[in-house]
Amino acid sequence: MTAGALQRAIRRAGQRSAAAERCGMCAGPVGPEHRHVWDEQDGELMCACTPCSLLFEREAAGAGRYQLVPAQGRPLTGLSADELGVPVGLVFFVRQPDGRVLGHYPSPLGTTESEIDADAWRAVEARSAALAELKPRVEAFLVWTGTPRGGGQQWVVPVDDCFRLVALIRQHWTGMSGGSAVWREIAGFFDDLGRRHGRPPGND
Repeated sequence: MTAGALQRAIRRAGQRSAAAERCGMCAGPVGPEHRHVWDEQDGELMCACTPCSLLFEREAAGAGRYQLVPAQGRPLTGLSADELGVPVGLVFFVRQPDGRVLGHYPSPLGTTESEIDADAWRAVEARSAALAELKPRVEAFLVWTGTPRGGGQQWVVPVDDCFRLVALIRQHWTGMSGGSAVWREIAGFFDDLGRRHGRPPGND
């Protein structure tokens, strides 16, 4: 996923337009909880209505161009971004079709990214079947170290969840450190992941 494609998706996730969103395939209206499809040719996410998203449930249906973003995420345990040479407390990793893995670091300006050392990634991946099965482009390994009082979590999530997180940070960040509001929003985002995808062990 290129930086340009990521930034376009983040901008769309953060917009609050009065006009109804439309399906990128058929131009029909979509509801607030709609799915997304990755367009490999144009390098961007498209909104998908329910009928169109059902067409891409089978991987071969996209003919190598379109890939449906999964609807479900799952919590992980026992992994750390420290092993991947990442010094920050909030990061998500996306596998590329060529096998490279890019780390994306949310900020009030969007994201910065860097390529993860292949040997380091393989070492972490070897301990997690979920990471070994991570779908290129459309799934992400999301890591949050939490607050000083706890709350560290690791997830495999649909990549559009990560875009929503970055848009949330851009919207609520204030000052140099972000301010208390943005950290409450981040904690709320992870609480929502737990409600939708199942809570991590020990976070009930």
